[in-house]
Amino acid sequence: MTQTDGDRQPRVRSRTASRVAAVQALFQIEQGGESPDHVINQFNRHRLGTSVGHDCSYAEGQVPDADARLFSIVVRGAVARQERIDGLLHEILPPSWPLARLDPVLRAIMLAAGGEMTGADPVPARVIINEYMDIAHGFLAGDEPRMLNGVLDALSRRVDEPARPAEPAAGVDTPAEQTPDSPAS
Repeated sequence: MTQTDGDRQPRVRSRTASRVAAVQALFQIEQGGESPDHVINQFNRHRLGTSVGHDCSYAEGQVPDADARLFSIVVRGAVARQERIDGLLHEILPPSWPLARLDPVLRAIMLAAGGEMTGADPVPARVIINEYMDIAHGFLAGDEPRMLNGVLDALSRRVDEPARPAEPAAGVDTPAEQTPDSPAS
């Protein structure tokens, strides 16, 4: 989760680190049945960059250099909009691969990305997809990252679709169907 700049010194990507922590927290919330507030507080106290020592690493379960604010926004947003995100994913995934059948880490990655895509002030979809693909390659192997790429691309298009108008109830005239002789509602 670091990047090398021109002088070959590693450069920390704190936003990516925050997203890694969010995926871990969403996994913990699902697997442990814990409340989001409890998990966020636990991460802030024991696992995020500002609360841990300088010699910590991802291998030790720590997330050095994470932005606690972004971490919290991603987790809270994903949990708050989980029903909508799960509904969109249900539409995207083939019937033979329902959401419940997917690896829990893969589900956590999809939920975190979906939380960002559906937020009030979303980051551009291509940035979100790139970030979560980098994260996926750190957690997953085989065909799962490629499948994730397709799902996140489809999800970004669904999120960007304008809301479909509700179907009028049977027997109710819509304004376009009303004639001059039709009674006004």
